[in-house]
Amino acid sequence: MITTDFIPGSPTWIDLGVPDVDAAADFYGTVFGWEFQSLGPEAGGYGFFRLDGKTVAAAGLLTEEGARPSWMIYFGTTDADASAQTVQSTGGTVRAAPVDVDGAGRMAQFTDPQGGQFAVWQPGDNKGLEAVDQPGSLVWCELYTTDAPAAKKFYGTLFGWEAQDMPLPGGGEGGDTYTLIGPPGGRSEVPAEDRMHGGIMQLPPENLALNAFRPYWHPVFGTTDCDGTVATVTGRGGTVQMGPEDAEGVGRLAVCIDPFGADFVVLTPAMPAT
Repeated sequence: MITTDFIPGSPTWIDLGVPDVDAAADFYGTVFGWEFQSLGPEAGGYGFFRLDGKTVAAAGLLTEEGARPSWMIYFGTTDADASAQTVQSTGGTVRAAPVDVDGAGRMAQFTDPQGGQFAVWQPGDNKGLEAVDQPGSLVWCELYTTDAPAAKKFYGTLFGWEAQDMPLPGGGEGGDTYTLIGPPGGRSEVPAEDRMHGGIMQLPPENLALNAFRPYWHPVFGTTDCDGTVATVTGRGGTVQMGPEDAEGVGRLAVCIDPFGADFVVLTPAMPAT
């Protein structure tokens, strides 16, 4: 599960890059009940999504030439500059060099060797998201990649992630395993197996058309009613790429695309066995 104690290597922040922030705020406000707080013109339209007064995500205008609208996932680090050096030495690319963000922290954006884009956050005054692992917030993150073993090696070197392969029912499309990922070590009050925060799934390139056939990360948001949330998504101009469907031991989920082309998953978690 994702927590807000932000062990290095765990998901710490997410933001959405879109051509129209106001329209995105309207869409996600309807879908998840988020309220958007702009940081003003001096921040280029960037602002925070809040739920019950707590920050659950952020959004801003697309700034990278040729970039598609998408969600960016930031993983925690104690040293963004050292992370950049590791990315370069292990075959990745530094797309945005480490930079200070007005005392809030230090960030950098990277591309892994297969083409998946992600970022890191070195906390300053802003430690990260204020609410996670609940309806309307980030509950999981997932990488679709063309080479799961290579991705496990790269991210394992960079973040020290623990990885656990599990079989997919029916063998899965493009592979027969799904890799659970989590930060190293954990803490005594949270067992390591309960700290898994995401997954890696290998797919053939033709299944990655959404991102020009390149690997990509996307967020999973919790909901109490997957089907109801999907109906709201489509009613507000979004589309559904897969589902809703039940995943054994996981819950009911759907892969959605917002009106701008950014993908995300909604999940109603399965009830724990009693």
